Amino acid sequence: MLTAVILYRGNCCLSRGIVRYMVAMAIADLLVIIFHVLLQKIYIYYFPKSFLSRSRVCPSHIYMRIVTLDYSVWLTVSFTFDRFVSICSPKQRLKYCTDRTAAMVILSLSALSCLKYIPFHFMYEPVFNIDNVNWGCRPKAAYFTSIWWVVFSWMCTISTSLLPNVLILFLNGLTVRNIVAVSRVRRRLKGQSGKDSEMENRRKSIVLLFTVSGSYILLWTTETVAFICTRVTVNFVGGDHTSPSYIANEVGVLLMLLSSCVNTCIYGMTQSRFRQEVKNTLKFATPFTCKSMKLALQSA
Repeated sequence: MLTAVILYRGNCCLSRGIVRYMVAMAIADLLVIIFHVLLQKIYIYYFPKSFLSRSRVCPSHIYMRIVTLDYSVWLTVSFTFDRFVSICSPKQRLKYCTDRTAAMVILSLSALSCLKYIPFHFMYEPVFNIDNVNWGCRPKAAYFTSIWWVVFSWMCTISTSLLPNVLILFLNGLTVRNIVAVSRVRRRLKGQSGKDSEMENRRKSIVLLFTVSGSYILLWTTETVAFICTRVTVNFVGGDHTSPSYIANEVGVLLMLLSSCVNTCIYGMTQSRFRQEVKNTLKFATPFTCKSMKLALQSA
């Protein structure tokens, strides 16, 4: 939340389009942490009989988990494509890399993520019934046998992991090739000595792009490979906590969720203005927080 607020204030010397993408990514990552970590991994684990475990609520909670994850993933892809156009196509940059286009892309991705996974509401059934109240939810038997559910399952996998990985690698490869070619030409024109301010600005943008997309690729690879292996061999992860498939899947999920937390660290490592804004915000917020705590203790 602090990251989103700092970026939204617009004091980090970034274009409005980049700021919109980064704010949307920060909010999407926050939603992933809320639905996947705070609610699923912590709240439901320690309070198994909470309202989230009821059969009427459970499918909606699963739906929100996959939607927020998909939205976060495709925002990363859109940010990569935006930087690819900005760096490799100066003519299209003025038309595409704008504040308005970024807002339209962000809203469109949100709508598409919500529409793609509507079938999740219809693929689960209650696990057991206590006092006429249905608890838990599990995939229906048809989910493992019906060709339509198998196709939908693979569509989810391709949409959230395979296709984004391929697109990010492809776009970054084209970006690197363009950077190398342009750098050689500019060095020949300007000579070996002297600083090139334009290349320096592009370097900062490139560092931000590669760290964001590179961390995504590294942290998602384990989960993608584990899921494909278990699906291809029809070896669904079960309750055996010592099996290699279960361990690989759990490590993959851990790294996948970790990818929602690293962007703030990346901004801090690559953007000096962002670090300064964090310091300024903490300096302003610390006295206010201490004063509020003192008032609360006195009233108690």
